[in-house]
Formats: sequence, structure tokens, C-alpha cells
Amino acid sequence: MKNISEFVEQLASMEVTPNVFNQYSYDFPENSIRRDNLLLYLNQMDQLKPKILLVGEAPGYRGCRLTGVPFTSEHLLMNNMDGLKLFGSANGYKLAAENSKLSKEATATIIWSTLIEYNIIALGWNAFPFHPHKKGNSNSNRPPLKKELEIGQKPLLQIIKFFDIKKVIAVGNKADENLKVLGISCDKVRHPAQGGKNEFVKGMKTLLGSR
Repeated sequence: MKNISEFVEQLASMEVTPNVFNQYSYDFPENSIRRDNLLLYLNQMDQLKPKILLVGEAPGYRGCRLTGVPFTSEHLLMNNMDGLKLFGSANGYKLAAENSKLSKEATATIIWSTLIEYNIIALGWNAFPFHPHKKGNSNSNRPPLKKELEIGQKPLLQIIKFFDIKKVIAVGNKADENLKVLGISCDKVRHPAQGGKNEFVKGMKTLLGSR
């Protein structure tokens, strides 16, 4: 799908704010694999035609920052999960760097476990598509700033349009705030990080269990 290829290229060329890593940019050779992973993911989703979009806050340093794919970790990207056929090396996904121990991210695991339980494939994206980190520490996470969320608005709108999304679920307050600024109707669930797992699962059960 030509539009998806152009979309990934747009992300790669976007200017970012200080203390932000653009995991798709041409500044680092290994980012080519992250671009390929994202392109593969979005093309898979184009075939699956999901009608639900989960919007998170921003990539984490143990997750999308490394893989290029929202709501994944290296371990999930390469090994899939029971009940999920989307990821894995057999589907063409690759690691941007060879590691003796693959990263895991609780948020990614919780989100996909919940979707699998309800037999749902939902598209994942972030309000800010790049990794915001604390000054001087790239292996850290911080909430995206208002101006960073504004940078993420155009890609978010493009994703909703590309996939003809019918239902948007904001995962956390930052995503909810950004969607409301854009005038996009959405439901909100608690972000599963920092002790929010049970509330997230409960919120998703309420939304997905009534389908």
C-alpha cells in the first residue's frame, strides 16, 4: 500500500524535540530495520482490517523504541504469544540489534494478552510516535510534552483515516487529552503501567466484553 510506505517515510523525516529519539530516522543505520518492522506491521493490519485503535502515550525504551512497532517488545516481536499469529521471525520481523537477552515490556504483554482473551486484533499507535526520554538518559521514559503531542497529531489522524477506524480507545490520560483536542470521540482505559494492570483489564473487559 503506497500510502503506508509514504507514511513511514514521513515519520523518518520528522524533526523531533530535544531528549527524543526518532526510531525511524535515517540518522542510525539500525533504524532501517525498525522502519521495515513498522511497514510490515501496518501492511499486515491493512490486510486484517481492524476497526479498533488503541492509542497509547509514547514508545517506551524497552518496547517500540527498540522494535519500531507500537505495543511490542523484542521478545514479543520475535516470539509471538500463545494465541497470536501476528508477529515472529517467520512473519518477517527482525531485531534492530542482536541481543543475548530480548527485552520484555509489561505494557505490551498486558495489552496483547487482553486482546487475545477477547479474540480481537486491534491496531496500536501512540499519541506521540517517538521515544521521549529524560535528559542524558536514553534508557528512560518520560511523558511527552504538549508540543510533542502536537507533533503526533498529524500521524494519528492519518492512521485513523488509513484504516477507517470505527472505535478509538485511549490508553491513559495523555492519549485521551490529545484525542479530545483533535475532536475524536474515544473511550478511555487506565494505562497498564505503574500498577494499572487490573484497572486496564477491567476497563477493556467493559468495552470489549459488550461487543
